[in-house]
Parts: sequence; C-alpha cells; structure tokens
Amino acid sequence: MNIYVGNLSSEVTEEDLRQEFEAFGEVTSVNMITDKYSGRPRGFGFVEMASVSEGQAAITALNGKTLKERTLNVNAARPRTERREGGFNKGRQGRY
Repeated sequence: MNIYVGNLSSEVTEEDLRQEFEAFGEVTSVNMITDKYSGRPRGFGFVEMASVSEGQAAITALNGKTLKERTLNVNAARPRTERREGGFNKGRQGRY
C-alpha cells in the first residue's frame, strides 16, 4: 500500500519516516520528495507498506501525530493524474 505523508519538517529524514512506519509492519520503500533544482525537501513523501492492513493501521495511528514539531498529514496515496503540458501556448496552434 502506498501512503502519502505530508507536512513534514525539513529536518525529517527517510530513516525517521521508516522508523515511524516500521512499528506497524514491513516498509518496502520510503521516498522523500525534493525540489529538483535546489535539492531541498518539499515537505512531503511516500511510504510503501507490504500489506494494506499494515498500511491502514499506520494511517490510523500516525495521521495527526507530531514528528519534529510538525503535525503529520497521513493518508492513502492517490494515483498520479496526467498533467497537461505547462508553459505559454503549449500544444496550441498560433493565430494566422
């Protein structure tokens, strides 16, 4: 089960998240999202749990918990939706 973890302090590491979630079962991966230009944490990440029941237990217990002075926002991750091309006039025909 893939779990979204939001409102993370910039001091939280992937190891910190792994330790919090391992209390509820097997953690298969932890991914902290960083800014692609600066490399600084963006304040959220994802934790993959081995089973849905372990993931649900972690969500129930950790949502609203304080970690490094920040209240965690923990819920089931939603599948990423297709994003439109950004920028001015992308994919549009010019006027003639």
